[in-house]
Amino acid sequence: MEKFADEAFIEVSSGNGGNGCVAFRREKFVPKGGPAGGDGGKGGDVIFRVRRNLRTLVHLRNKQSFKAENGRDGEGRSRYGRNGEDAIVFLPPGSILKDAATGELIRDFGKESGDFLFLRGGNGGWGNVHFKSSTNQAPRKALPGKAGEKRRLLVELQVMADIGLVGFPNAGKSSLLDRFTNARPKIAPYPFTTKIPSLGVLTIGDRDIIIADIPGLIEGASEGLGLGIRFLKHISRTAALAFLVDLGEENCLEAFDVLCRELEAFSPELIRKKRVLIGSKLDLEGAPERFEALKKKYPEEKVLGISVFSGQGLEELAELFGRLVQEEEET
Repeated sequence: MEKFADEAFIEVSSGNGGNGCVAFRREKFVPKGGPAGGDGGKGGDVIFRVRRNLRTLVHLRNKQSFKAENGRDGEGRSRYGRNGEDAIVFLPPGSILKDAATGELIRDFGKESGDFLFLRGGNGGWGNVHFKSSTNQAPRKALPGKAGEKRRLLVELQVMADIGLVGFPNAGKSSLLDRFTNARPKIAPYPFTTKIPSLGVLTIGDRDIIIADIPGLIEGASEGLGLGIRFLKHISRTAALAFLVDLGEENCLEAFDVLCRELEAFSPELIRKKRVLIGSKLDLEGAPERFEALKKKYPEEKVLGISVFSGQGLEELAELFGRLVQEEEET
């Protein structure tokens, strides 16, 4: 069974600083040695780091607590304690950090790259070498290390893709992704074959276009019916949407309207994205006539007909995907 996780609760803690040391020089021929207590080491930080090869949050379901190492205490002979090791939490591209209690956005890794230092470890305490003065040659004072911080977080994943495929179950989205890209989604002639988002790479010249196939929508999805609504957030970052309509279905002329209503109910932002309407399975009997009716009904839309089986229309569709992504990059 394929595992996919797009949400996870985790607890992260930075390390405590090490305590300062009270010590004095004890050397031959130095009967009244001065203070020699070293400082405590700094506690480890909590750092988030994006790894391009991660695609889900399953690893955060398996390990939900991350604690940086405490700094070591200072020692005699003015030896400083070792700093604690950092806790590094790896995330896939497109992850979002939120406060678990308030929902406040902390960081969006779809827009930011590089390491994110989230919690700093506590500073180490001073040893007694810092408290020597003209009036106190043998201080017996040292400071404890500062405590680290602890936070509970919600990590959400929004898949990073350029083109999002939208359609009813069995509309041909997985077949198109398989034909266009290096992805190998599960394909079968029954609804809800796709139960997790699938990503593939379509290469056009020297450009790579990421295509996302989400589980199929059904009417009423915005009210919680079916599988697809849960995954609609994964197409929120896309440059454009491709609506697939099965030309083999009798009600294909109503499908686009239903899909648009469900997306708008979920997020008005989605329905304002650039889009293309695709009539799939053009090789089936009666499909060419339905495709002409589809174009006539939506003259203001970009409408293309394709057949994954014969390859008809695929080259034109790939070129259109490339133009849509380029247009988005230029805006």
